Parts: sequence; structure tokens; C-alpha cells
Amino acid sequence: MSEWWSYRPGSFLLFSQRTYGSLAASYNAEIWPLQAVLVTLSLVALVVAARSRSPLLARLVWLLLGGAWCWVAWAFHLRRFSTINWAAEYLAWVFALQGMALLWAGAVRPGLSFEPRSPARSVLGLGIVAVALLAWPLLGLMLGRPWAQAESFGSFPDPTAIATLGFLTLAPRAPGWLIVIPLAVSALGLAVAWALQAAAP
Repeated sequence: MSEWWSYRPGSFLLFSQRTYGSLAASYNAEIWPLQAVLVTLSLVALVVAARSRSPLLARLVWLLLGGAWCWVAWAFHLRRFSTINWAAEYLAWVFALQGMALLWAGAVRPGLSFEPRSPARSVLGLGIVAVALLAWPLLGLMLGRPWAQAESFGSFPDPTAIATLGFLTLAPRAPGWLIVIPLAVSALGLAVAWALQAAAP
């Protein structure tokens, strides 16, 4: 039996970077041009969160976020990721739960607006969303992966979770329990990304 200290981060993964990259590329090709539509809508939502005080527009933002979580639960976790990772079926339920929670708290119930908030909170929230929408898809390119494998908001788990954290930061009255799952998903995604990169030849 190998000693425990001989294990590398990639030793605990159920799939390789090449396998995941192939899955991501085929998934992106299958749903194109939905990625561009979702990113465009999310940029519009960011403008709404930054400048608008309309309760109706705020509800539309939460509708987009809740729908994105539900879509990732079904289209990515259940239909794609579950073919290489048995845990994806459980993650799908987690994503669906978060999506329904966002729909309930922001789109169905009134009061989850984006105003007022402190300037520091605005800068932090806008920065987090910008990372998810603009920087995250470019991260793979910086790590040497092809553009076909780029992960974008509303299509992949990590940028969707990170963007949600940013929008929740921009909503001062957002209940704290809405942050738990996006925070956990973001931490898990970063850990898996690091393990995949460390395991790459």
C-alpha cells in the first residue's frame, strides 16, 4: 500500500483534466450560443444592480440568477458532469435547491432590492461579479486551455456561484442563508481547479 504522503492532489479526483476539458468543450458546442446570451443578460443585470432602484427590475435579476442555477443543475450536472463524476447527481440537487431559493427570495417575495448600500459594498459586489463574468472565462486561456473549454456564467457552476456571491453582496438585505451554497460551491470549484492543474502532466 502506498504511503499517504505520496498522494498528490490529483490522486483524489475521479477524472483527469483532459477528460473534463473534453466534456467542457462538447458541452459548450452543444449549447452555443446560449453562453453569449446568458453573459449579455448578466451584464445587463449588473447594470441594473448597480444603478436601478426599480423593484421589478430587481426581481428580473433574481429570476435570471435562479434560472441559471436550475439550468446548470440540469444541463451541466445531470446531463454532462454525471457521466464522469458520480457526485454530480447530488450537486445537481444542491444547485436546484439554490436556484429555487433565489427565485423564492428574490423573484417571488418582495423586498430583495439592490439599494441602499455603502460605497465599499458596491465596489466589492461589482468586483466579484466582474471576476465571474469577465475574468473567469479567461482563466482557462491563461492556464493553457483552449477557448472551446471556457467556463461562463449560467453555463458552468463556478462562474455562476461567484457571480451570485457578487449580486448578493450588492443586495444589503439579502438573507445570509442564501450565501452558504454559493460560497461552498466556489470553494469546492477552486479546490478542484487547483487539483486538476496540479495533476496535469
